[in-house]
Amino acid sequence: MTDVVTAPPLLRMTQETPTVLWNDSATPAELAAAIGWGAVGATCNPVIALAALRSDLPRWQQRIRAYADEHPTASESEIGWAMVKELSVEAAALLGDAFAEHRGRNGRLSVQTDPRLYRDTEALVAQAVEFDALAPNVIVKIPATEVGIRAMEEATYRGVSINATVSFTVPQAVAVAEAIERGLQRREADGHDVSAMGPVCTIMVGRLDDWMKAVAARDGITVDPGVLEWAGVAAFKRAYQVFRERGFRTRLLSAAFRNHMHWSELVGGDVVISPPFEWQVRLNASGIEPVSRIDEPVAANVLDALYERFPEFRRAYDVDGMAIGEFQDFGATRKTLRQFLGACNDLEGVVRDVLLPDPAK
Repeated sequence: MTDVVTAPPLLRMTQETPTVLWNDSATPAELAAAIGWGAVGATCNPVIALAALRSDLPRWQQRIRAYADEHPTASESEIGWAMVKELSVEAAALLGDAFAEHRGRNGRLSVQTDPRLYRDTEALVAQAVEFDALAPNVIVKIPATEVGIRAMEEATYRGVSINATVSFTVPQAVAVAEAIERGLQRREADGHDVSAMGPVCTIMVGRLDDWMKAVAARDGITVDPGVLEWAGVAAFKRAYQVFRERGFRTRLLSAAFRNHMHWSELVGGDVVISPPFEWQVRLNASGIEPVSRIDEPVAANVLDALYERFPEFRRAYDVDGMAIGEFQDFGATRKTLRQFLGACNDLEGVVRDVLLPDPAK
């Protein structure tokens, strides 16, 4: 074991607190380095998959050609998603030891369902079951919309471990945990053991910050510098309090980093911290002590400014701030779904450039 006196902060966090580290990347080299810092999980979504393929493009170009030859009628989309699945299986294999050590609670590779299915519960469930079969330690990402939350309950009932994504707010996190709990209870009632399932609910803390900044610019709201950096942290801390009070078996996961507080303010909880690899490098070089801060409240003046000046923050912070039917129309949800949908188009573009190169280049 690394000497804790000289260990990097993220490794110390994993050794000294209940908080665990997952790598917000499926690129093999980055995941291997993160495992050295104590990472026991990783994630893949259309944006991350695209970056991973581009990071080793010659290899994946060769694989795309080979797959296309093996499947002559496959569409560009089908070929692209086949590459995502192959990438995911490779990354999952790197986490096999952690999966065994943690008995299913960690050691998982998150694979995201196709964003284009966001309106179809049955299609999301079917793809979740398909992805669950890729490797024993896969966890499947489904968006925290009304349609997605219905899919989460059913997929959980079928034995799929869920990682809720496109999730930014306390009401979303609570609705996700309730749906997963219903799925677990239904599965238990049928006599199945659920102890090796490891559901998590992501809160994309930085994207909530981004949305508050967009609202401030749109509505001409001026607040003290730094206030808007706390929106995601405040929502995460509130959700963590509610999860403990209600005894949910789903853990919270912090993602979409914009500042160090998306890690440092959440250390100490039984939660998952999932920074992008470049943020892990920065945090390890920060000198910030990984001490427990999860129960330290956000300063009253900061929370008051957010709550009083931003109706959108109240929607995100209050447990009943939004009804389930409103989740898809929340600004951060729309922006993120659109980005994920755009990444699907870009993924098809990578395949197209291999199969039909631009003759002018």
